[in-house]
Amino acid sequence: MTTGRSSTLTGTAEIRTYKGQDRALRAGRLGTAGLLLSVLAASAPLMVVAGVMPTTFGVMGIVGQPLLFVILGVVLALFSVGYAEMSRHVHNAGAFYAYIARGLGPTAGAGASFVALVAYSAMQVGVYGIFGFEVSGLCATYLDTEVAWWIPALIGVALTGLLGWLKIDLNARVLGVLLLVECLLVVAFDVAALADPGPEGVSLNAFDPGTLTGAGLGTALCFCIAAFVGFEQSPVYAEETSRPHIVVSRVMFLAVGFAALFFALSSWALTVAAGPGAIVRDSAEAGPGLLFGLAEARLGGAFTDVLHVLFTTGIFAAMLSFHNVVARYAFAMGREGLLPAAFGRTSPTSGAPATGSLLQTVIAVVVVAAFAVTDDKPAGDPTTPVLHLLTWMGNLGALGVILLMATASVAVIAFFVRRGAAAAQLWRLVAAGLSGLALLGIAAYTVKDFDVLVGAGPGSALGWILPGTVFAAAAVGLVHGAVLRRTRPEAHARIGLGNEAFRLDQAAEDAAEEAAAPAK
Repeated sequence: MTTGRSSTLTGTAEIRTYKGQDRALRAGRLGTAGLLLSVLAASAPLMVVAGVMPTTFGVMGIVGQPLLFVILGVVLALFSVGYAEMSRHVHNAGAFYAYIARGLGPTAGAGASFVALVAYSAMQVGVYGIFGFEVSGLCATYLDTEVAWWIPALIGVALTGLLGWLKIDLNARVLGVLLLVECLLVVAFDVAALADPGPEGVSLNAFDPGTLTGAGLGTALCFCIAAFVGFEQSPVYAEETSRPHIVVSRVMFLAVGFAALFFALSSWALTVAAGPGAIVRDSAEAGPGLLFGLAEARLGGAFTDVLHVLFTTGIFAAMLSFHNVVARYAFAMGREGLLPAAFGRTSPTSGAPATGSLLQTVIAVVVVAAFAVTDDKPAGDPTTPVLHLLTWMGNLGALGVILLMATASVAVIAFFVRRGAAAAQLWRLVAAGLSGLALLGIAAYTVKDFDVLVGAGPGSALGWILPGTVFAAAAVGLVHGAVLRRTRPEAHARIGLGNEAFRLDQAAEDAAEEAAAPAK
């Protein structure tokens, strides 16, 4: 019978979980570069530049989007101060819920685990919509073939699920190549825009605080903060890194800094290329085509063709990254009794959380199929895949992540206060408190304007059903945690502990053996 105790305990790589060797992710498989590429891929830089930015300019009318990225970068850097310090003390694939459990208690952690599972699953599934739409467009443009969006979307689901069963090393390489190429293309456009500006010249108007006024500011905050999603995923891979106490926090700050700088400069380049006075109008008219039109005028049709292809591969990179995160959350939850035990096992060949990967694949197939069945628009119409599937699921997920970050900020403070380390960690706790307040404000704006976010009219049921899904997930998790506390107190006490639960069991067993030794 597997006891979870290694026959050789000469190094930390041999330490597994209290449920056995197949209940742990393989350590030492990711370094700083691999982890950074994996988490940055979730933000899909080219998808943000071509999709999120024109929407924020055109629909919300916020010319100061570059400044907004700078402000949000500061907020998320403050959040990362406490979050990174927490990562030094807690190594668990269920990062958000593990941190919240350690700070606010196992029941709160159970609630957060279900929110994380729903939020990241929604964002993952939503990306399949724009992926299918873009591949369908490429087929129509370059192959003169009409393909319904849901066909490439389902193919993407299958490919992503397959890679989810393989080693994280392969996934990191795939993500890394795609990410680097698309970033280089965006930088090339940025340079070209500054070298050949629009009629208003190289203007810094987009960094003027006065450009942040308007009714669309709240919705713009949610759109822009969603562009950063990915940096907070680095602790999810803590158990698979060589030095988690160093690598995880390093990657988190690198990811926030890169995203803030990259997105601020790229959105500014768009305003320079179109002109601050015309960017709102041009974005409303062109939508995602804005970037491609401005790029073709400066860099030619061949560059734009490559940009279109890399736009699609960048979306695929985001799909892979989100898939990996959801699979690891499911693994952590299965390991700790929040999901059936089967989810807490890894593949004996690759060490990947295979059952969690399968769960995400099944969810994606069901949701994509449901949207496909209800789509009565002609091929090439973006309504169902982009305006509904991507927008609805993406914003639902963004709201969940914002709430998780706000709650995690409170949990960081509670964690160190309870351990008597408040004085030593004072500046980090202040940073966590400031970021928590800012994130709660963004969440409130998001809920208030959710009907605008999803393109529904005032009073639409979608305006409360979609955000209600996040709160329903939290309620289900809290009830589940409360039930575990009453019926299985030992399992409840382990929520958020991950591999530490095994170490505690091992220490207790060793102490018992030492106590029994004189009696022999």
